[in-house]
Amino acid sequence: MSTAVPQPGEADARRHGVSLAEATAAWLRIALLSFGGPAGQIAVMHRIVVDEKRWVSEERFLHALNYCMLLPGPEAQQLATYLGWLMHGTRGGLIAGGLFILPGALAIMALSIVYVAFGQLGIVAALFFGLKAAVLAIVLQAVARVGGRALKTGSMRALAVVALLAIMIFDVPFPLIVLGAGLIGWLGNRSGLMPARVASDGGDDDLVTTADRSSAQTLRVAAVWLVLWLAPVAALLIGLGPDNVFSQLAVFFSKMALVTFGGAYAALAYVAQLAVDHYGWLRPGEMLDGLGMAETTPGPLIMVLQFVGYVAAYRSPGVLPPVAAGVLGGLLTTWVTFAPCFLWIFLGAPYIERLRGNAALSAALAAITAAVVGVMLNLALWFALHTIFREVRKLPVAGMSLDVPVLASFNPWAALLAGVAMVAVFRFKAGTGVVLLLCSGAGLALHLAELV
Repeated sequence: MSTAVPQPGEADARRHGVSLAEATAAWLRIALLSFGGPAGQIAVMHRIVVDEKRWVSEERFLHALNYCMLLPGPEAQQLATYLGWLMHGTRGGLIAGGLFILPGALAIMALSIVYVAFGQLGIVAALFFGLKAAVLAIVLQAVARVGGRALKTGSMRALAVVALLAIMIFDVPFPLIVLGAGLIGWLGNRSGLMPARVASDGGDDDLVTTADRSSAQTLRVAAVWLVLWLAPVAALLIGLGPDNVFSQLAVFFSKMALVTFGGAYAALAYVAQLAVDHYGWLRPGEMLDGLGMAETTPGPLIMVLQFVGYVAAYRSPGVLPPVAAGVLGGLLTTWVTFAPCFLWIFLGAPYIERLRGNAALSAALAAITAAVVGVMLNLALWFALHTIFREVRKLPVAGMSLDVPVLASFNPWAALLAGVAMVAVFRFKAGTGVVLLLCSGAGLALHLAELV
């Protein structure tokens, strides 16, 4: 670290009185409590870091959150990394962001191994049958929550509808939808058609300091993290060729890391489209099972991608034992998914800390969020079709295609469970854990009664 350029780290630890050990214990606590999707995870983080510990102010917390929401990738994990960096520099960011991932990564890996080995057994299959209904209700709840905040104007609602039609009927790639929405919001604000309400600058906190950075330091940070992220991808492409499953996983999920705006619910529609239909790594129902795993474990919901990587490599292991290949595939997927998250924070945070109240950026974020609502609704419809109907077929529409159910394959028990889950979520405001436990138990009971 250059002595000429101040960085948040040990000097700040002495200034704000929070040791790295104390912060590490708090980040581990947050990681173990991070259930319920990004909204719940951010709420836990806010309660501990802002309300309980009073390490950062409300204004600084929201400013960091706004930046993380503009980034591709899981905003809650990136927010933890950002706040850890503010408190204790790069080491603090690595600890906060890494711990946020670790419990979920270990849990998903264990569940992936069990699922592939025993997933076709009646009891295990029955548990996941119930989880699918719960996941459908949880995704619909997420659509309602985000939509309630994001679709307050006619232009935002129109953007959501356009995004829904674009991905559902015209198969427009998710990245293009996100980029197009952001551009519309940016240009709309610049032209005065889409004004954005932004927070005023509340000044620096007493507990943290803003880091200035030279151009040389910026280039060094970018070089280090780009090498850490992309060197394994290049090595796989050169050593194994582009058609090998490990190369495909590395390239595909590296691309996903650049376009996963809106979190796991929005990104999964794009992942399912390619992982199921194009690559054939998973069957449609298995994507639902993977999301059920991610819902029941701590950490970002995007950890479901580790499950995808495990199953894909397990089924195409090459010379490796299938379980070993699956573990390597899952770890590879996790690495290329989260390494860019640290890059975005360590590269951009020093500059974002000096950027307050930028109206054009806020308008672009609002437009992206509106489009993400449409994509999430598409995901909810996709889940509903594959949960309530045993068979779904492609219907050609003006040269495009639309997923439609085979009515004879209607599953009444799945529909009943989904309905119960929705009542629990929307009428009784039941928590995620309660709904998942209720539905998985119901699925097991139906199996024991030989009804499914």
